[in-house]
Amino acid sequence: MAHDVSISPTLLREPPWAAGLRAARANLVPGLIVQTMMLAIVLAYFFYPPLRSWLNDLAEIKNRTSYGYTAISSIIAGAFIPELLRIVVFQRGKIVRSNFSNLLFTVPLYAVLGTLVDFFFRCQASWFGDEATFSVVTKKVLVDQFIYNPFYAAPVQAWLYDWKNRGFPTAGISSFFTIRYYREKIVPLLFATWGVWIPITAILYSLPSNLQIPLFGLALSMWVMVLTWMSEQEK
Repeated sequence: MAHDVSISPTLLREPPWAAGLRAARANLVPGLIVQTMMLAIVLAYFFYPPLRSWLNDLAEIKNRTSYGYTAISSIIAGAFIPELLRIVVFQRGKIVRSNFSNLLFTVPLYAVLGTLVDFFFRCQASWFGDEATFSVVTKKVLVDQFIYNPFYAAPVQAWLYDWKNRGFPTAGISSFFTIRYYREKIVPLLFATWGVWIPITAILYSLPSNLQIPLFGLALSMWVMVLTWMSEQEK
């Protein structure tokens, strides 16, 4: 999931794949941190009964509340956690107006995006099955990262964040739907996303279906905290 898709003039002068590789390298260390933590949690699920019991309880809550759980967990992970990190660490506990404006944008955004991810995961399970075999997991990862992501997830998030960063203008947004915009903004974003999320989605699709969304929320929480830290450090 993207939090800031602005690309510097230096990157725009590069081929999009070169800009994407630069972004992927920049995300290498934080991405490895998130991937390692997710892998440790999954291994603990299979080999550490107390954690497995807790995660199964979480999965049962997800089963009872369905999309409601997904919307709330996505809001917490994508909206409240990064904003809280920003307030506590970078604003020294001081709440400013921009925190509220950020939440007005991110709360509905992640409620919708998280719900759509849940729906997509269910579709994948109906298309390919819910067995954690190599064949099934591979198909789900390929569809997720090379169809769903480039044709829907990455463009939509790029458009929305770019629109927000421009001040929500009503004019000029037609440029979002051009080949040049896709080449300059979305292709670099895809390369950066693939480096982090291909391993994570492989881990998620290796879990039972009722645990995929709870663990997706955890991965999203860790990733947005890393992205928030990186963006604030750059400021």
